Amino acid sequence: MSKYISLNEKIFVAGSSGMAGSAIVRQLYKQGYGNSIHNGIIYTPSRKELDLSDFKAVEEWFNKFTPSVVILAAAKVGGIFANASYPGDFILENLKIQTNLVEVAWKYNVKRLLFLGSSCIYPKFSKQPIKEEHLMDSKLEKTNEAYAIAKIAGIKLCQFLREQYGFDAISLMPTNLYGEGDNYHPEESHVMASLIRKFCEGTKNKSPYITCWGSGRPLREFMHVDDLASAVIFALEKWNPDSKDAPLSEEGVSLTHLNVGTGIDISIKDLALKIAETAKYEGEIKWDRNKPDGTPRKNLDISKITKLGWEPKIKLEEGIKKTVEKFFQENN
Repeated sequence: MSKYISLNEKIFVAGSSGMAGSAIVRQLYKQGYGNSIHNGIIYTPSRKELDLSDFKAVEEWFNKFTPSVVILAAAKVGGIFANASYPGDFILENLKIQTNLVEVAWKYNVKRLLFLGSSCIYPKFSKQPIKEEHLMDSKLEKTNEAYAIAKIAGIKLCQFLREQYGFDAISLMPTNLYGEGDNYHPEESHVMASLIRKFCEGTKNKSPYITCWGSGRPLREFMHVDDLASAVIFALEKWNPDSKDAPLSEEGVSLTHLNVGTGIDISIKDLALKIAETAKYEGEIKWDRNKPDGTPRKNLDISKITKLGWEPKIKLEEGIKKTVEKFFQENN
């Protein structure tokens, strides 16, 4: 199978300081990209160096550095509390970042652009496992509606610029991510990071009990961020929605967004027990049922990307062990 990008590309990773972006950068270097031997470059400007919400600044940056490939991993992200508390901030900031980058990349004739969405784009009560075709077929989960709408707008912007102008933009929808570089903020973290922080701190402080949000019944799928990074490079190299072997929707239409995950889910209660055991926490686990559960189940159908030849490598137990060890190292 031919590759759609080469080692001599000038690759701009937007959001390179975040968990997904930094993992993608590590994987790019690991696979030979950004090497001066091949005249390859990887651009990783900080937020101070480039404000992605400023259209003029983005345009000036592209004019100066002329990247040939753009990976859009930049986003304002957070867990249930942050999403429900600051919906205006989430939709506004994400729309600005996405629109600026995609429009300028198209305007400056970027060869390929990959946009990272999220599994939260899918409706609250999607059929399981969730297929790409389920996008927009019913109502979203209220607690992250603003973020989801922004991400859907990004997917559709990429799709419509491809349809109207032939701009080579593709999108990946990752499931819940965890791993190196995660955000462990008490109010802004996602469920995996929140539980890892709680149980690691509980072990360290010998806390008699830990309180977790909700009932523990919701089912979630988790993927180590290093697996996402490998999927991003795989998609850039191997997936062209216009090729004969490209995945099609149930209606036989070429897809421009694909799911990425493990295809395996776990209850939040069982996840908490796994993390507690890994962190050697010996106290009691309490569940605060006054806190929201969110979507009852989110399990992605990953058959389309696996049919192309990609598959996840890191098992949940292995990933949790690595992540817990890293947390203890950095917080002791």
